[in-house]
Amino acid sequence: FSAITNITCRLLSHHHQQMTDPENVPADANEECVGPQSEQAGKASSCQGCPNASSCASGANKGPDPNIALINDTLSVVKRKIVVLSGKGGVGKSTVSTQLSMALANWEKIQKNRTQEHAEDDDDDDDEEEVTQVGLLDVDLCGPSLPTMLGLTGKDMTRTNLGMVPCYYQDNLGVISIGFAIDKEAPVIWRGPKKNGLIVQFLRDVYWGDKLDYLVIDTPPGTSDEHLTIVNYLKQTLDGAVIVTTPQDVALTDVRREIDFCRKTKIPILGIVENMSGFVCPSCKTESQIFRATSGGGRALAKECGIPFLGAIPLDPQVMEACETGKCVLTEHPHSETSKAFKKIVENLLANWEEK
Repeated sequence: FSAITNITCRLLSHHHQQMTDPENVPADANEECVGPQSEQAGKASSCQGCPNASSCASGANKGPDPNIALINDTLSVVKRKIVVLSGKGGVGKSTVSTQLSMALANWEKIQKNRTQEHAEDDDDDDDEEEVTQVGLLDVDLCGPSLPTMLGLTGKDMTRTNLGMVPCYYQDNLGVISIGFAIDKEAPVIWRGPKKNGLIVQFLRDVYWGDKLDYLVIDTPPGTSDEHLTIVNYLKQTLDGAVIVTTPQDVALTDVRREIDFCRKTKIPILGIVENMSGFVCPSCKTESQIFRATSGGGRALAKECGIPFLGAIPLDPQVMEACETGKCVLTEHPHSETSKAFKKIVENLLANWEEK
């Protein structure tokens, strides 16, 4: 635990090893103060014996959070902010986050290749094409799998006078994850305030460049501290959520909770993605339903709840291989059923934004 704390705080913190902004902490506060802005203000174990505990608990010391303005300024370069959610773990949320980010980053190339399959094209305008800039932010602090899925294990985030600099999968796809700052097998054993503090730093202190077309935020399963922090700081500017599920009812039950969470917190729902939706045999091309949709799966749930259904991704060994080796399914296997599914998802997302 202490090793993780030391590595992460040394790399990420402006204020030595304290996650709380000292300007907001009362001068006579305890050493481990969670800050008057925290949900645990006046209630946390570190507040015991502090002369400010009662006033912090009542909210008297809670002024406007200065981080909101700082985060808004940092993320003003971002055109679209997308949060990827799932009600249950193991449904492939991080797979969707990584492959969606790769697809967006390579979208011009994918579209051009598709055009060239039907007609001959000149390459004279390649240098004039504007490249889509994509950022991928990992706030699944206890299960940071994105460095592995992108083939970036062992890379380091750096800090400059402009802020924290992402690790780059390719020139136009940058990634931020706590996985870059800790050992691969080291657990992150943090309570809510510490998690929230690191997420605030990720939102506030990362330098994404002069322009970012899409920021994809990969979250842990459920509706917990990490999700509430994202909502609190991005609610006014978040374009919406992509919710990932699998076809079976046990996953759909938790997705209903996720949908209710989005509605209660006023997060627009961009649509539902059904992952592991059937298995297509690579030899005979026959499709089998391994996880049977007994009540209609994600498509039926989307229709019932009045939410767009973005697409269904088959259970495909090529996806597993891509996530193990840091490859993009759409560029590695452009004619596969999985590639077609991801293309459809991106097309539906883009069409959704164009309509608005």
